[in-house]
Amino acid sequence: MSTITLTTDYGLKDHFVGALKGKIVSEYPEASIIDISHDINPFNIAEACYIISASYNSFPKGTVHIIGVDLESNKENQHIVMQWNDHFFIAADNGILSMLSQKILPQKIAAITIHDRLHNEASDLDVFVKVACHIAKGGVLSVIGKEITTLKQVTDLQVILTDEGNQLKGNVIYIDHFGNVVINITKKQFIECAKGRDYEVVYRNQTIKTILPYYSAIANSDKYPVKYYEGQRLAIFNEAGYLEIALFRSNPLTVGSASTLLGLNYRDVVSILFKN
Repeated sequence: MSTITLTTDYGLKDHFVGALKGKIVSEYPEASIIDISHDINPFNIAEACYIISASYNSFPKGTVHIIGVDLESNKENQHIVMQWNDHFFIAADNGILSMLSQKILPQKIAAITIHDRLHNEASDLDVFVKVACHIAKGGVLSVIGKEITTLKQVTDLQVILTDEGNQLKGNVIYIDHFGNVVINITKKQFIECAKGRDYEVVYRNQTIKTILPYYSAIANSDKYPVKYYEGQRLAIFNEAGYLEIALFRSNPLTVGSASTLLGLNYRDVVSILFKN
């Protein structure tokens, strides 16, 4: 049995997710279909990339990932499939897969060319389903596409190391269910740039002096119970390896969250300042 995952910006109110699963089952009844998320903000490829990068490696090698975010084929964005880290990703070439692969060379990329083989009223989603099921059944990419060597690059929301080498600048790319703010600076980038130097996390003229190993490490004194630290701000590298700013055990529905109380929103700049 092969696994096909779904990540879209469709939400769950409309029929789209159910119809998508119906199309897959009709094409390949034996497929195992798993939802990653259908709550991506509309057309937000940075958010979709984060969700995929944080989750794909939990699935077995050979898994096919359908990314239904900004998927319409047009003169700027062709449909592509990328084999990378022994997984297959189907998306529009809108920058999302170049963000995902992070300049690590994919095993293979193909521009999908089966559109004229489908019925006249076939949608973009029908194309993705046909390709996903073909791959899940063990089909090769050369049957459904023409090999290409490059992906569309995204010019904004890139992590930047200043010329002086003393500041790593990133952007907020995701706000999770708890209101925690995820920045596109990875632990790997941090380690490579820090080189053992002291540092502080900087946002909106505020600073956090250290990056903790886990959330409850904020409770660093035996004098006070853990509850005493609720609402205190902290920074960690989350389980996906991305910098995250949070308020310890803060409920966004009652008292607020890192996003609302610290004023951090999508695309806002967050930096790590290194001290020479």
